[in-house]
Amino acid sequence: MLLKDIRDYQILFLGSFLALGIGTRDWTLRPEMIAVAIASCLSTQWILSLVKRKEQKLNLRSALITALGLSLLLRVDHWATMALAAVSAIASKFFLKVGDKHFFNPANFGIITVLTLTSDAWVSPGQWGEEWWYGLLFAGTGGLILQRVGRWDTTVAFLGSYSLLEAIRNLYLGWTWDVYWHRLMSGSLLLFALFMVTDPRSIPNAKSGRVVWAICIASLTFILRNNFFVSTAVFWALFTLAPLTIVIDWLWSSPRFSWLEAREEDKTQNSAL
Repeated sequence: MLLKDIRDYQILFLGSFLALGIGTRDWTLRPEMIAVAIASCLSTQWILSLVKRKEQKLNLRSALITALGLSLLLRVDHWATMALAAVSAIASKFFLKVGDKHFFNPANFGIITVLTLTSDAWVSPGQWGEEWWYGLLFAGTGGLILQRVGRWDTTVAFLGSYSLLEAIRNLYLGWTWDVYWHRLMSGSLLLFALFMVTDPRSIPNAKSGRVVWAICIASLTFILRNNFFVSTAVFWALFTLAPLTIVIDWLWSSPRFSWLEAREEDKTQNSAL
């Protein structure tokens, strides 16, 4: 690998998506909000790492990934709201956990926090439009990450089950397939499926558990979107079912994912080529 850590690729890709979205989609995203997200995430990670003594060697990669995720998905009117999202996102890793495992995706937790507690935060699921080349870009870059961390099963289970449910509904209502593809061809949905619902540190450890968990999230997303008309259904579904990870880990015991072990394994594989 050209970069030292798999998370370096995540940072590179998410940063590129952010620049791409601002440059090609005419987002109303202010640069100072990105700066607030990054500064708040990094400083919170640094402070809580010192207080909790979680790491002897401070690593800010995950905090930066969270900041980029918030910048990509969350829109706010005031900087304090973005700071609240960032601080709560990172804090959830330190305080909302069982044993040494946090079960909320940090960016998702931050988004839901400000959607619930403030009146000036929103998420725009359709901000990427429906251009096919965005989908290819996300699938290609996301696929590289998932291939490295071994979490393709989660994405396939989520997208496969959600697509099937939407297809059944489409047939039942007698709609044309244009409507079906319109509901699936969303850049935000692909970003969620490739980069958020696959976070290896907060999702179930065992493959069987991840598949069951992803199908549950897809089913709840389908219900929230079509029965309650919640446009941000995927984020609420992930937040609601995040604690289920603890139960699934108890039912299907498996070692927890380690970035350090993944990095060493990746070095071994590349040296063998």
